[in-house]
Amino acid sequence: MEAILSELFSGATYLFTAAGLKTLAMFAIAGVLIYLAVKKDYEPSLLLPIGFGCILANLPPVLATMMPSALGTAEEPGFLSVLFNAGIANELFPILIFIAVGAMIDFSPLLKDPSMIFFGAAAQFGIFATFLLSLVLIPVLLPETAGDENLILKLASAIGIIGAADGPTTLYVANHFALKNYMAPISVAAYSYMSLVPVIQPPVIRALTTKEERMIRMDYHEDRCSKTTLILFPIIVTVVAGVLVPMSAPLVGSLMFGNLIRECGVLERLSKTAQNELANLVTILLGLTIGSTMVAENFLRVDTLLIMALGLVAFVFDTAGGVLFAKLMNLFRKKKVNPMIGAAGISAFPMSSRVIAKMALKEDPSNFILMQATSANVSGQLGSIVAGGMVITLVTMLLG
Repeated sequence: MEAILSELFSGATYLFTAAGLKTLAMFAIAGVLIYLAVKKDYEPSLLLPIGFGCILANLPPVLATMMPSALGTAEEPGFLSVLFNAGIANELFPILIFIAVGAMIDFSPLLKDPSMIFFGAAAQFGIFATFLLSLVLIPVLLPETAGDENLILKLASAIGIIGAADGPTTLYVANHFALKNYMAPISVAAYSYMSLVPVIQPPVIRALTTKEERMIRMDYHEDRCSKTTLILFPIIVTVVAGVLVPMSAPLVGSLMFGNLIRECGVLERLSKTAQNELANLVTILLGLTIGSTMVAENFLRVDTLLIMALGLVAFVFDTAGGVLFAKLMNLFRKKKVNPMIGAAGISAFPMSSRVIAKMALKEDPSNFILMQATSANVSGQLGSIVAGGMVITLVTMLLG
């Protein structure tokens, strides 16, 4: 009994040690994430599980042998480690999330105006710009990586993908290159910036556009594409992407499979399940698992600040790239597009399209551009996956 009481007392006093202070810092970070989810309503389905998972992962073991932490030990993994190995390490959760997202997407607006797909491509500019910037900064700011060109290339690729605000693709790339030691800041940056789209994108857009440009109206017709077109589209995209960028096939294929379930017309029950039960369940498990990677010793490091900062740079570059491309197009078009549409070319679906639509309504309460923004947003979803596959292919070739 005395031994048990001693262990319990040591668990309480642990918080006042150097390691304990780091644990308290992680509790504070978790509290900020939960606050943003509950008070600010910034994608609570993501930030709240991440924050709570962070708390669970940093709870000190009460009894080292009898009552280990939620992460468990190498010999006997805890439930958080089991979730990580079952969903992140084998890339299952990103695949399932994309099936759910695919079932939510209506590609009809994009198919009626295929020019929107160029915004999905232009908004990936930040990925490659930040990739190159990271190659320069990582060995300078992280001396421990100097001389390890393979690690620098792998880390730069994962940091670049953060700019697309596409959490599943970011996890896919980071896991493909076995960046387990950097998984916490990479995944937290990706999903945090997805949640902070309403905070980050508007200032960038306002800085690059005039009020007159933000008030540009765009025509839209409600009629949908034919059922045959909507069924053939996911099949053709999967084949083309699989042939041209094979590394994107798992994510593109799962996204298009989810969309095919939606559009085929004979699997309504499965479509609703993918959009609701599957999406909700995987989101909960994914959030907890991402939070579980935020262990103090792996998160409170200089490289975390660098990854978060470069991820923000990539996000800003992606947003700016889409807006500037739209303005460039307007130089050659008789019928102008609202340049804010370009910012929706990132992958944060449907958050970005909602933000753009609200900004347009704020400038002019009768200007409805939600469908055009959604078209650019879904093209950005495809664009980020293809970009992720291209980055994996390019880096793999460089690694030789």
